[in-house]
Amino acid sequence: MIVQQARAAAREWVSGEAGRIPGFVGVFFSGSINGMADSADLPATSDVDILMVVDRPDLPRKPGKFLYRGALIDASFLNSAEIQSPEQVLGASHLAWSLRAASLLLDPTGRLAQLQTEVAANYAEYRWVERRCEHAREKALSHLAGLHEGEPLPDQVNHWLFGAGLTTHILLAAGLRNPTVRKRYLAVRELLAECGRAGFYPTLLELLGCAQMGREQVGQHLTALAMAFDAASTVIKTPFVFGADISPTARPVAIEGSRELIEQGNPREALFWIAVTATRCQQVLAMDAPPEMREKYLPAYRHLLADLGIVSFEDIHRRCDQVRALLPQVWQEGETIMRLNPEIKE
Repeated sequence: MIVQQARAAAREWVSGEAGRIPGFVGVFFSGSINGMADSADLPATSDVDILMVVDRPDLPRKPGKFLYRGALIDASFLNSAEIQSPEQVLGASHLAWSLRAASLLLDPTGRLAQLQTEVAANYAEYRWVERRCEHAREKALSHLAGLHEGEPLPDQVNHWLFGAGLTTHILLAAGLRNPTVRKRYLAVRELLAECGRAGFYPTLLELLGCAQMGREQVGQHLTALAMAFDAASTVIKTPFVFGADISPTARPVAIEGSRELIEQGNPREALFWIAVTATRCQQVLAMDAPPEMREKYLPAYRHLLADLGIVSFEDIHRRCDQVRALLPQVWQEGETIMRLNPEIKE
């Protein structure tokens, strides 16, 4: 399938659904598809992210990932309160890159188009680039601050994983790049290399504990994850914010997408999403699997964590402290990237 066909499928689905969504305002493409040409092939390991804006106090349960006319669509809701002004969007590390592009699917009132015009005009201003870097840093600190010993192990791991992973978004925001989710480490490695800062990249990997990991080791963890993923996707019943990501429909992205990175020679870059997905599988299994199934897949998860240097709460706590300690250096790297970028305007 080419990108143009995937866009058309998403537009058709939204057109049929919009009238049934209370408070519907509009919808836009989010994420990597905004950087793809219509004629480009859409990889089988990629989905089509769309954000549906609604004007209501509560958000409906997100549809998540599903197939429609051959396109794997990942649909989420966004409260209109988050995009009331261009300034809100320009300062949001997860929104500005997508909204500044020609990415609108439906915009019945023209509200999104007006917002988009203003965001695009000011996107590369230094003050807004810096603010988006600050926003990514604040999100990282928020994840780290949530850690406490009484939580289940997967919840503890998530605080560290996303706190560490958001260091890449600080740098990607500084480079005017898409703050991509699954491929964030590959994207930041390429950015640092282009800026002559490749020497900093291993430091980011060390926060994850995978700087020395190779293809065979990461491949073994992916094999174990695939089995846990398939088991979790058969038992999931409890509503879970990322439930649609643990499903047969989502398998091409979660499992085959990681396999693709490994086969392309990027095993360390695959590790972040392998760990995130493994953690989500454990959350699903803890909620909905019988005890014998939970016990079956827990050792492989603990093996993955041990290879990342995590065998106790103290290890997670120490790793979170390491992320905090590195954030000033990450910020300095971001400032260097901004200075080197001729697109950024004062």
